[in-house]
This record gives sequence, C-alpha cells and structure tokens, in this order.
Amino acid sequence: MDRLPSWLRRHLAALRALLVLTVITGVIYPLVATGVAQALFNDKANGSLVEKDGKTVGSALIGQSFTDADGDPAGGYFQSRPSAAGDGYDPTSTSASNLGPEDVVDTLAGAGQEGRQSLLTQVCARSKAVGEREGVSGARPYCTPDGVGAVLKVFPAVGTPTRAVSVNQACPATPFIATWQGVRVECGRPGEDYSAGRTVPVRGTATAVVPPDAVTASGSGLDPHISVAYAELQAPRVARERGLPLERVRTLIQENTTGRALGFMGEPAVNVLELNLALDRN
Repeated sequence: MDRLPSWLRRHLAALRALLVLTVITGVIYPLVATGVAQALFNDKANGSLVEKDGKTVGSALIGQSFTDADGDPAGGYFQSRPSAAGDGYDPTSTSASNLGPEDVVDTLAGAGQEGRQSLLTQVCARSKAVGEREGVSGARPYCTPDGVGAVLKVFPAVGTPTRAVSVNQACPATPFIATWQGVRVECGRPGEDYSAGRTVPVRGTATAVVPPDAVTASGSGLDPHISVAYAELQAPRVARERGLPLERVRTLIQENTTGRALGFMGEPAVNVLELNLALDRN
C-alpha cells in the first residue's frame, strides 16, 4: 500500500469512508430505528391505520372527506375541517394555501380572465355553506350575506371618495351596502382594474357562530381533528339524520375527544374518523 501513489491512497481512503458511512447510516441505523419503532410504537409506526370490518378505512393521523354518492357532505357523518393539500387531504401534497390576512380581493371570472377567490371569500363561502348545512347563521365579520368578502375599492386612494366599488360582488349583484361616505357603491365588473383604489374591508355587525376551524384549513392540510365546538355544532344534524338521541351523539363526541398535550398545550380536539366509526357502531 505504501508503494501506491499518494493520490490513489487518498481516493481509496475516501472510498472506504463512503462504504463505512453508507453501511452505518444507510443500513444499520434505519434497521435499528425501524426495529425500535415496531417494538415500542407498532401502531403509530405503521401509519395509525384504522380498520372497519377487516378493511382499512383511513388513518387516525390524516383527515378525509365524508361525502355521499353525489360528492356532497354526507348528512349522517361529522365533517372534517377544510384542506388545501392537493384535492383535499392528499399526503403527497401536504401544504397550506399560503394566503394571508391581506388577501381580501377576488379576481372576478369573466372578460377573458379566470376567477380566483381570496382567502377572505373562501372563509365567507365556507361559513355560509356550513351555516346552511347545520341550520345556523353562517354570517361573520367582513363577509357579505351572499358569502364573499365585504371589501370596497375606494377612489381616489387618498382624499374625499368619489367612487366606491364592492370588488368581490360581480355585476349584476346588489352591493352589500348602498353607499360609502355619501358615494353610491357599485358592483364589481370582471376585467376592470381596481388596483389604484384604496382597499377598505367593511366589518359589519355580524357575530360568527361557525367556529374558525370549520372555515380555515390547517397548515398541513391533513389535520384529522376538529374542535369540540365544531363537533357540537354538527351534533344535532348527525343525530337527526341517524335517528339517534342528541345526548347519545354528544356522549360519543366526549368519548372521542383528546385533551391538551401534557395537560396544558393546545386545545381539546375530536378525531373525526374515529368519531364517525363510533357512530356506525351504534
């Protein structure tokens, strides 16, 4: 070996290090980690899969939709929170919408342009739909009665207003307010550029009944839990659809509610899949 050129010795040393580290980090460590996980956390290590009648129906760690044959929310099941992961709850596309609180102006469809809902309008539309499904008011601050963001573009941006447009309500919709500071409010016209105007979200007087997790997606888009408040909101509908006593449904909610982590972190939450399976057993 001493007779080998120095450059070749360096390459052989590097190759030996590569092989040793590959065996340690690529073979031994994964096998040990997998073995420990299987021995101590077998259920979680295998994806926390949930079975019904011997068939895997989902994971306790990943949310999913509960729909009928037409793709609409199934009346006899609790509904999960919204998801922005792919087409919904897609583990290969886990993500949030990446839209923030400043995203309040829609792009209206028409005039050769594709429409896009702002985060505010998404929240308003979801709240309206949940309210209709659960038989409660879906109204909430900064939302119009027709379920879009209550946002004006006021012209000029500085000074006395001479024009006001409800930019998220496409014509011929009736604006959610008739006037703004003495100026008649117009409906929004697709394709018209309102960027020069001042953005004015209008809070209104509505008080939200629908909980926040019913109208906002989680950061991962895979959250399998909902708040106790959202579960309680859905309980009367589920009880009615299944012909069960409301108190029985509420008891099942309590049985499938997990407390705060370590007793103080986070909020109590309800696993939707496990709750719906408990309903099926009743």
